[in-house]
Amino acid sequence: MSRTERDPVLSLRGVSKSFGGVRALVDVDVDVHEHEVLAVVGDNGAGKSTLAGVVAGAFRPDAGQVLLDGEPVVLGSPKVARALGIGAVFQDLALVDDLDVVENLFLAQETAHGPFLDEVAMEREAWWLLDELAATVPSVRLPVRALSGGQRQVVAVARALLGAPRVLVLDEPTASLGVRQTAEVLNLIEKLRERGHAVVLISHQAGDLQAVADRILVLRLGRVHGEFAGDTSYEDLLAAMTGAVRPARTSGTTRSSTGPGHERRSGGTGAVHR
Repeated sequence: MSRTERDPVLSLRGVSKSFGGVRALVDVDVDVHEHEVLAVVGDNGAGKSTLAGVVAGAFRPDAGQVLLDGEPVVLGSPKVARALGIGAVFQDLALVDDLDVVENLFLAQETAHGPFLDEVAMEREAWWLLDELAATVPSVRLPVRALSGGQRQVVAVARALLGAPRVLVLDEPTASLGVRQTAEVLNLIEKLRERGHAVVLISHQAGDLQAVADRILVLRLGRVHGEFAGDTSYEDLLAAMTGAVRPARTSGTTRSSTGPGHERRSGGTGAVHR
C-alpha cells in the first residue's frame, strides 16, 4: 500500500507506560505528520516527557505499538530511533559548556579525513546547518557557555538534525527562557516545519504552543484528554488540562499549504472544515 502526504509518518497506538505503581501513559494514540508541528501540552505529571521518551527510544512502552510509515517498529534505544529517522532534544540539552559549537555538534560523530579529524568539513557543515535554521550564533568556534539560552537550544537542535531525521522531538524547548529567546526558539520551530520535519513539541506553556502548533494534544494524568486545532483558545486548552471539560478530540490542520490536508479552521473553536 503506497504512502500519501496525508498518512502519518509516526503513530502511537494504545501505548501505555508505568514506572512502578505510577501509570505515566495510559492507552495513548498519537499521529504525527511531516510538515507539521504537533504540540503536546499538560500539567506537571501529565505524561508529556514520558511520551517524548517513548517516541525518542528512551523508554520502551509496556503495551501498544509504535508505527513508522504504518509499519510496527521497536524503538529499543535512542540510537535505534535515530537510525530510523527520529531525533530528540531533551530539556538538559546535553551540551558540553567547555567545547565550542562545532565540537558539540559532532561530539562522538566526528568527520574524519584519513586518520585525522576534518575540521574544515565539520565547520562548513555547522555553518550550513545554522544558516538553514536562521540562527544568530556569532561564531561556531565560541564555547557553548558563551551563548544565550536560545542560541544553546539552536545548537542542540542542529546536532539532532545531523543524519536528516524526519521526526524531531523537542522537550520543553522554551523552559527557563526569556521573551526574546523564546521568540528565537519559536522561529526555529517554524523553520523546522518549513524544512518538512514532523515536529513533536512538548510544553506546559500553552501560550507558546499556540504561536506555532498545527494541532495540540492535551494529556492529563497520562491519558489523551483532547486534541485541538492550533488556534484553539487558551481558555479551552486550560479547561482540558485541568479536567474541567470531558475528554474531546477534534481533527487537526496545518498552518502551511505544503502540509497534509490543506484544511481551514473555524475561528477559535478547534473545529475543522475539510
